[in-house]
Amino acid sequence: MGRLSMRVGFRLQVHPELLDEYRRVHSPVRREMLETIAASGRRNYTLFLDESDGTLFGYYEVDDDEAAQSYLADSPVAARWEAEMSRFFLTLDGRADQAARRLTDVFNLADQLEATTP
Repeated sequence: MGRLSMRVGFRLQVHPELLDEYRRVHSPVRREMLETIAASGRRNYTLFLDESDGTLFGYYEVDDDEAAQSYLADSPVAARWEAEMSRFFLTLDGRADQAARRLTDVFNLADQLEATTP
């Protein structure tokens, strides 16, 4: 497959009183939304939830994140999903897929091993 163009990490805050329901709607996510995410070019999309405070960490890999963002922004399926999900998040200005706080990539084991290979 070759080297990934980009890894993206992001953070959101789920209302603590809605954690059980948030987990329920993600188990499983509707097939049409899963297919939409895959069609956007995002791969290895993963969400991690801190049960103690509702912090949600997300991660995905993508070759062209701008194109993936644009695809999802134009998708009626993604728009419906994001509208339904918006009530779960604290301090969110806009759709979660567009307004999540991006995290800076500061370490990757494979990158560093490759960079230090003699």
